[in-house]
Amino acid sequence: MSGIVMYGADWCGDCLRSKKYFSDHGVAYTYIDLEKQPDHYAEVISRNGGNKSIPVIVFPDNSHLTEPTNAQLAAKLGK
Repeated sequence: MSGIVMYGADWCGDCLRSKKYFSDHGVAYTYIDLEKQPDHYAEVISRNGGNKSIPVIVFPDNSHLTEPTNAQLAAKLGK
């Protein structure tokens, strides 16, 4: 997988906000719905030091943000 990957769930308010931010700013990403693909929780837990906090957004440089604000997303994306 290349590009931005977001691990989330449709019941998650922060996930919905991040998806809207990406949509509003024309940012392409791959969405992994953890309700439909729970085996991907291992990646979330690994990146979060054992926590299941979402969304986890992984960037092409392999860095990630967990539960980012719109300001944090803008800073990361240089917007």
